[in-house]
Amino acid sequence: MSAWLKDETTLHAGAATAHHGVDIFALLRDQSGQQAAQVTAAGAAWLAGATAYPRSTLAQWEEHPDAPAVLPCGSAFDVVNVPALFGRRMVERLWSEGPGSGPVATHRGRMLLFAAPGTAQRLPSLLAWEEWGAGGPPETGRQRGGVPPLLCHGTGDAVTVPPLTCGSSEGGPRWLVAPDTRSPWLPGPDALLWACVRVSRSATSRGTAGAIFPRADLDANVYDVTRRR
Repeated sequence: MSAWLKDETTLHAGAATAHHGVDIFALLRDQSGQQAAQVTAAGAAWLAGATAYPRSTLAQWEEHPDAPAVLPCGSAFDVVNVPALFGRRMVERLWSEGPGSGPVATHRGRMLLFAAPGTAQRLPSLLAWEEWGAGGPPETGRQRGGVPPLLCHGTGDAVTVPPLTCGSSEGGPRWLVAPDTRSPWLPGPDALLWACVRVSRSATSRGTAGAIFPRADLDANVYDVTRRR
C-alpha cells in the first residue's frame, strides 16, 4: 500500500469513472486538516482493518470507490447511532467544549458517531445511572432526560459506512468527519455520556432549541480536524 500513500491528489465526486483502472487509493489525499469530509488513504486503510479480510475490502473499494460498504463493529470501533439533530448537537459540543470527535457519518436521518470499542456495551448503562434531576429516571425504553433512545452497535453488529469518494447523491450515507489516519482518536463512553448530558440539559434550560446549523449547510465541513486527539 505504500505506493498509493505517497500521492497527494484528491479524488472528487465523479472521478471514479474518469480514473477507471487506476489505483484509486493513489487519488486519496493523505494530508489532514483541510477537508474534514474527505477520506484519506490512511483512513481507508483503518476502515478496512475492521474487517476480517482488509486486502479484499480495499480491492472492492478500488473497483467501486463510490459505493457504500457494510463494516463490522466491535474490533476497530463501535458506533453510536442517534437521531440527526441530537447527534449534531452532540458533535458540536464535542468540538466546541470537549476533546473533538472521531469519524462521524450521516445515514437515513441518523448520525453515526464512531467510538472506542466497548462503548456500545457501557454507554447505555452509564445513561441509565445518570441522575436527570427532580424528575428522576423515566420508564425503561423511554427518553431519558431529553436524550432520545440511542442505538449502540458493538460486537456482532455491522453498519453501513459512506463511500470513500465525495458523493453528491441526496439521502445516501455521507461523511461529516471522515477518517484521516490509521489510528484515529475515538471517544469512549465517558466522553459521549458527557456530550449527551450537556446537550440534554442545555435543551431543557432553553426550552425548544433550534437547529445549530442552517438546513442549507447540512454537509458543510465545519470541523477543525487538526484538533482531533
